[in-house]
Amino acid sequence: MPVQQPAARAANPVIPGFHPDPSICRVGDDYYLACSSFEYFPGVPVFHSRDLVHWTQLGNALDRPSQLPLPAGTPSSGGIYAPTLRHHDGRFWLIVTDVSEGGGNLIVTATDPAGPWSEPVRLPGVQGIDPDLAWEEDGTCWCTVAGVTQVRLDPYTGRTYGPPRRLWSGTPGAKAPEAPHLYRIGDHWYLLIAEGGTERGHGVSIARGRTPGGPFEPCPANPVLTHRSTGHPVQNTGHADLVQAPDGSWWMVLLGVRPRGGTPGWHVLGRETFLAPVTWDNGWPVVGGVDLDPAALPWPLSPGPVEEPRDDFELGELRPYWISLRDRSPEYCTTGERPGWLTLRARGGSLDEPDAVFTGRRQQHLSCRARTRVDASEGRGGLAVRLDERHHCAIEADGTEARVIARIGDLRTVMAVHPLPAGPVVLALTITDPPPPHGPCTGPDVVSLGVERPDGTLDVLATFDGRYLSTEVAGGFTGRVIGMYAAAGTVRFDWFEYEPVKEPE
Repeated sequence: MPVQQPAARAANPVIPGFHPDPSICRVGDDYYLACSSFEYFPGVPVFHSRDLVHWTQLGNALDRPSQLPLPAGTPSSGGIYAPTLRHHDGRFWLIVTDVSEGGGNLIVTATDPAGPWSEPVRLPGVQGIDPDLAWEEDGTCWCTVAGVTQVRLDPYTGRTYGPPRRLWSGTPGAKAPEAPHLYRIGDHWYLLIAEGGTERGHGVSIARGRTPGGPFEPCPANPVLTHRSTGHPVQNTGHADLVQAPDGSWWMVLLGVRPRGGTPGWHVLGRETFLAPVTWDNGWPVVGGVDLDPAALPWPLSPGPVEEPRDDFELGELRPYWISLRDRSPEYCTTGERPGWLTLRARGGSLDEPDAVFTGRRQQHLSCRARTRVDASEGRGGLAVRLDERHHCAIEADGTEARVIARIGDLRTVMAVHPLPAGPVVLALTITDPPPPHGPCTGPDVVSLGVERPDGTLDVLATFDGRYLSTEVAGGFTGRVIGMYAAAGTVRFDWFEYEPVKEPE
């Protein structure tokens, strides 16, 4: 399914919503990009584009339990960390870290990035997160990880050769040198890293050397990209990867966030994928602005189709943008039990539990609306906005009444209760700007939850301050996911609809 973008124009973020740690490669006229996915299954979404602006999700690289056996106790913001996606010798290579128990670094490969991807090759000799792959002309493969260290690797078998060697690790005193990517450009090997941590101090720095192992000379203008201590609407910029555009110019994909509200600012969608231009000066990259509305690009755009807002669950399997918590067993989540419906069967007692049965999609717009038609005659469940087990809100039905439930840290409360007629019911939520007046304590948005009448009128039962579903409150590395869940028995969903909402001028 395509990521919604206005036709024939560029806009940042190019992949909005919780799509962090982008890694990109070019094959002919086609571009492919992968992101981290943490505790969600399937893992590592893979996208395709012809113009670096309009992206369509092809699938997920880790879409089988044999590839991604996340334990039930995997904490939120655990699981799958940052991938690197490369194309070499006629094959796509994806290397990634599973930080859950029994995980580690692994490689999967494919001849078609839409899949299927191979079973993992485990890498016990590669220690560290954010692994990168780079090949010399003679086929020697180097794996570089956060820290920054490097080891020679046989990517076919997972065997390493010799001890890891330490490389240039960024600006002296800067924390968290990570997200290394190694490139051969011209006569030099360039080592691109993130540093400063993935919060407001995030940045991108680079060094170059004559060999993959250095010694490396740092760029005198480091960091080549950071928005720290600025009022720019995009913050936390870092974790970048380089690519050449169709016209031969250079560009950078990177993660960033869009804080909103008063102080300190709250970002709710997670870390998103942005695009920035790159020029070269005396052999060093100069990164241009990470603009929300960039100037017209010097190559033709390929908008492609726009995603339909409603999923009627008429396919034999869920579309690739749907993600579930830690696993997706057909015993608990299936479209095959009642044709045209998604059936969820409860396992945990609520969204507070790590084994909750929840299937959702990333919130991708600052203002949006989500609706679903629910048959809860055999159970209890509903529609939720989730950040983690301790931060979520939901409108829940059990066949006789609806209730709005909020969880903020250690506090859990029922905000409203409303009687329901017999039969399926439409549950809905909207996420909009907070009403005026606005001040230093104003939150980023407001979540309104309710039940629709047969004529489509929404009876709002409760509203919720969106700051409590933000990373600045909850912590972690993910963003909001909106979706359906079952808390008891069997709950069936006829359709799910998600669409952006245009705020009044």
